[in-house]
Amino acid sequence: MIKSEHFFWLVGAVFLVMAAQMVMDRTNPRRFGSAGFWGLLGAAFFYSTGVVDKSLPAEPLGVAVLLLIVLGGCGLTGKGESHTPPREKRAASAALLGNKLFLPALTIPVVAMICATLVKDWKIGGEPVLEPGYETILGLGVGAVAALVVGMVLLRERKVSVPLHSGRNMLESMGWALILPQLLSVLGSIFQTAGVGEQVRRISEAVLPDGQQFVAVAVYCCGMALFTIVMGNAFAAFPVMTAAIGWPVLIEQMNGNAPAVLAIGMLCGFCGTLVTPMAANFNLVPAALLELKDQYGPIKAQLPTAAALLVCNVAIMALFAF
Repeated sequence: MIKSEHFFWLVGAVFLVMAAQMVMDRTNPRRFGSAGFWGLLGAAFFYSTGVVDKSLPAEPLGVAVLLLIVLGGCGLTGKGESHTPPREKRAASAALLGNKLFLPALTIPVVAMICATLVKDWKIGGEPVLEPGYETILGLGVGAVAALVVGMVLLRERKVSVPLHSGRNMLESMGWALILPQLLSVLGSIFQTAGVGEQVRRISEAVLPDGQQFVAVAVYCCGMALFTIVMGNAFAAFPVMTAAIGWPVLIEQMNGNAPAVLAIGMLCGFCGTLVTPMAANFNLVPAALLELKDQYGPIKAQLPTAAALLVCNVAIMALFAF
């Protein structure tokens, strides 16, 4: 049976191989910091298996996370010379292949869907082929491997080292921002466990004037956007603001329509996603991959849209959610 740990070990192994490549890359002035960052992350994928089954203590993982923060936050990671072909050669290859370039990307969701719907029922010797409950994430891993094979066949590439070097270049370009969403999701759980939502609720009830429905709506909507800007994830901000204002004030006290209030509240959070560097996978990573001169270019371009959408969401909730 293929278990979820196998997928995580594969990811960790890729990080460790790329960390070894970084150590050997003398063109990177911060090669040891980069190798340490991604090597620690790769080792964590293996070590966490022991933490989950309680055969190993969890404290070293916490230390590893703190070291990752120090390495990334102090600018100890860097980028070496690119091993990818020049831009002109890549453009010519892209023009030659045309829409075939989408085949590797499309392979991943197709294989994931097949694994989640068909392969999950397959059994060998009475045991399922894929670990029950993890068919989708295992399908994602199998799809990624299949996409690699499709890409190599499409480009007639015979050396696995070529995509590994290209992946390392992409990893160094994105840097620490690649794992920011995972760290922020943990921050959301910490906020919830620490009772931040309850404290915000008490402050809001003390400050909000009684019966001022529009003010409460505006506070909830803008709070969702602001918390998302801070936390980088609307899903992390949602339980905090909903526990503080959305449910006790707008729904219970003011008899708001629960589906409308909660759905529009999430849309307000997404307005914050458009304007925060904390949402690295949406804003900073694309700028790095596209080699934009201004890493905050996507945020500046999205700011007017985000502001207009937030105003519209406030108006829609005030008019139609009660």
